[in-house]
Amino acid sequence: MFKREACIMARSNLLDPGSLLYRLVRCIALSAFLTLIIATNAQADKRVALVLGVSSYQNVPRLANPDSDAVAISDIFKQVGFDVVELRRDLGVSEMRRAVREFAATAADADMAVVYYAGHGIEVDGVNYLIPADAKLLSDFDVEDEAVPLDRILQAINPARRLRLVILDACRDNPFYRKMKRSTGTRSVGRGLARVEPTTADTLIAFAAKAGAVASDGDGAHSPFATALLNHIVTPGLDLRLAFGRVRDEVLKSTARRQEPFVYGSLGGQMVALVPQVVPPVDPNADARRDYELAAQIGTKEAWNSFLSARGSGPYANLAHTALDKLEAAENASEKADAIKRQAEEQAKQKTEDLRKQLEEQAARQTEQAKKQMSEQTKRDLEQERQRIAEQAKRALDEAKRQLAEARKQAADAVVQVDRAKKQAAADAQQQIEAVKRETARHAEQASQQAAKGAALAPQEASPPAQVPPVPNMDPADIARLLQAHLKRVGCDTGVADGNWNAGSQKALDGFNKYAGTKLDIKVASLDALDAVRSKPDRVCPLVCGKGEKVTGDRCSQIVCESNFALDSEGICRRRLDPPQKPIAASRHERRTTKPSTSGGGRDSCYGDCEGD
Repeated sequence: MFKREACIMARSNLLDPGSLLYRLVRCIALSAFLTLIIATNAQADKRVALVLGVSSYQNVPRLANPDSDAVAISDIFKQVGFDVVELRRDLGVSEMRRAVREFAATAADADMAVVYYAGHGIEVDGVNYLIPADAKLLSDFDVEDEAVPLDRILQAINPARRLRLVILDACRDNPFYRKMKRSTGTRSVGRGLARVEPTTADTLIAFAAKAGAVASDGDGAHSPFATALLNHIVTPGLDLRLAFGRVRDEVLKSTARRQEPFVYGSLGGQMVALVPQVVPPVDPNADARRDYELAAQIGTKEAWNSFLSARGSGPYANLAHTALDKLEAAENASEKADAIKRQAEEQAKQKTEDLRKQLEEQAARQTEQAKKQMSEQTKRDLEQERQRIAEQAKRALDEAKRQLAEARKQAADAVVQVDRAKKQAAADAQQQIEAVKRETARHAEQASQQAAKGAALAPQEASPPAQVPPVPNMDPADIARLLQAHLKRVGCDTGVADGNWNAGSQKALDGFNKYAGTKLDIKVASLDALDAVRSKPDRVCPLVCGKGEKVTGDRCSQIVCESNFALDSEGICRRRLDPPQKPIAASRHERRTTKPSTSGGGRDSCYGDCEGD
């Protein structure tokens, strides 16, 4: 078990954003997030798709987006690993019928068959048709010859075993509708497409707009319907019914509720997704890695020995032995430097004592001589000798001081070398951690690339995790302080990280549960909560700005209105109202009368074709 005193020593360094330990923890949390990989099924479903787009019509104005919509849908099907993706653009009637016929052979042995069409479509007598690029459609009698019926598409994909899906972005306002002659009075030609009910099970037909309504081609790079499809249709593990529900909501929002996509048909009780669910792997070394990170944060011999007693084998044990060896080498260097310092001080002290004795002996001898020779010359000689001895003593003392300063300098250099060795040991430990994480991230990237090709295999049965010794306990106050610091880092501010798990801290953890989708117990600061919060590399709780401010990146900035606009009480820029004109004063003999205006306040807007209104 790790010592509580060591945890307290590392606490302040861990919470400092500029410290090495803080950067280490942040790097480890990001690496743990990136090590999630995609598990594949034991046997992949065969998925095939036919993508048709007609923009360049020969007899009516060109459509802007079907060509780019078809290319984007084709690319995304390829990216998620469809086995066959056939893209056909601007086909004539004979070419389109041939493409459908050839795709029928492709779909014969498929599990999932998808047909996407973007272009003009028309409904005649309740039958829906796809209009090729060379169609003229001078009369309703020409539809059977110059267009491809939807029933032919359904017949082509009928052999698929698990899913048959037709997506029609073909409800645009149709120019053929206006000029087409009616051959008989009883034959009807409607706007949009007619309602259809598939007779085959597990078949879905998605319209860009519900039956009888028209859809927008869009002003951007793609139509609103195609844009929503690209955002949701290939979400991993998302059931098609939920995917098309999200497509509907996005199109309603982007078109101000003027266009509502609709899906006809039904599926069974099992989940059906175009891309399988991604499953995170089981990391057998997760507990060992967490213990290694804690030991590296503490950085003492006791911490490393405690780690090795609990984790004596495995990849992290070798790293711990290396870090411990370097730490012991640094301590040995420190002991050697202390010994050099003590030896230098003892030598300087001994030299000083020897010099003092020498001076006393010389003084005694000179005094004895002075007693024997009392002449003036003797006195002068004695004074000169005293001066010489004093100068010699001064030089000896200066030399002793210099040697003492040199010894102290050597001791200081030894201390610097010890600090440098400790820093090098910590840096080497960090490099080894990063090397292990890079290797794990490389395997994760390889597995992620394989899953991106769409090999949706049944998740293999995970082997039971290896039995490991229990994780060392930490002081509750330490856990609370670390959890508070990480909650503050991900945007769920708890105030001061003081280890006091109060109502503000519980509110911050509750906010993390809300936005991270977790169900952690907010009443206590647990290790599970600490692991969950520190695994998030970026902000989780949203940034809330005050009145008159807006979110800009990761901060709040003041809202600045354009000329002739002002910020109202709701924080919205609105146009300034012109000041009212002063009325002209009337004569006291005249009576002013005001007649109510009978003119309309505007006219009703019309979406699509307003004929017959």
